[in-house]
Amino acid sequence: MSPRRTSTEAPVVSDELFAPVGAEVELCYQTFGDPDGEPLLLVMGLGGPMNWWDTELCLMLAAAGFHVVRYDNRDTGRSTRIRARVTRGQLVRAFGGRRTRAPYSMSDLAGDAVALMDHLGWDSAHVAGVSMGGMIVQTVAVEHPTRVRSLTSIMSTTGRRTVGWQDPRLIPALLAPRKPGRESYVATSVAFWGVIGSPAWPATPERLAERAGETFDRGYSANGTMRHMLAVLGQPDRTQRLRSLRVPALVVHGTADKMVHLSGGRSTAAAIPGAELLTVDGMGHDLPPELFETLVEAIARTADRAS
Repeated sequence: MSPRRTSTEAPVVSDELFAPVGAEVELCYQTFGDPDGEPLLLVMGLGGPMNWWDTELCLMLAAAGFHVVRYDNRDTGRSTRIRARVTRGQLVRAFGGRRTRAPYSMSDLAGDAVALMDHLGWDSAHVAGVSMGGMIVQTVAVEHPTRVRSLTSIMSTTGRRTVGWQDPRLIPALLAPRKPGRESYVATSVAFWGVIGSPAWPATPERLAERAGETFDRGYSANGTMRHMLAVLGQPDRTQRLRSLRVPALVVHGTADKMVHLSGGRSTAAAIPGAELLTVDGMGHDLPPELFETLVEAIARTADRAS
C-alpha cells in the first residue's frame, strides 16, 4: 500500500453516478480527487443522503490524498426506494425492544457498501461512517474484514442497547408523523437539528434550511427513514466481533451528543483493539465546519497506520 500523496491542485469532482449493487438496488454516488489516491468510502447515517457529507469536507479529504466516494444509502437521495411499508406501531414495538421484522438489515446495508466497492474496482478501502453509517462500516469490517484498510466510526455505537442510547426526550420527535411537502420538511428539520447539533458550534437556521431543502429536492422518503430505523433497532450487538478486528481504527464522538450517547463511542473504541478514541467537547450529532480540519487530520493519521 503506497503512502497518501497530498495535493495543492483543485480535486476533480465527478457528476452524480449510479451503480447497480444487486437485483433490486441501485446506488447514486459521487467521487472526489485522484483515482490513484487512497480509496475512502464515506457512509452517511439514518435518513441521510450523501449531501450530508459536506462538499467542503470531501474536497479537503481529496486534497489530503484520498480518492473519496460518498453515496446515497438505499432509501435516500437518488438511490433505490425499497417497496416495503413500515408502520409506527412496528417502530414503537422495536423501540421497546420487541422483535420486529424489518425489510432489510444492517448486514444488507453493509452489503450495499461492499457491492459499491466492487463496482468501483476497489479490493479494499478506508471506510468512514457517521451514526448509522458508523454501524454500517463496523458491520463491513466484521463481516468483510479483508475489504477494510482502516475504520473510522463517528458518533456511532456497537449495537448494544445499554450504550449509545438516545436522549428519551428525542423519541417523540423521532416517531412523530411529518406533514407532507417541502416547507414542512424544512421547518421540522431545522427544529430537530437545532436540538441535536453541536452546542459549541451551532449551525444557523439558514444553513440548516439550505441543507434540508437540498435533501428534500434530491429525494426524501419518510417511510424510507422508518425502514432505516427498523434496521438500526434490529441490529445485533457487534461487541464481541469488533474485538476480533485487526485494523487501524478511529472512533470520534461528541460529549454533547443527544442522539447517540457518548457511551456508544467509548464502547466501540474499547471493543476494537488499538482503536483511537477522539472525544470532542461541545460536539453534538453533526459535523460542524469548524471540525473539518480535525476530522481530516484524524482520518488521515488512521489511514497512515494502515500503510
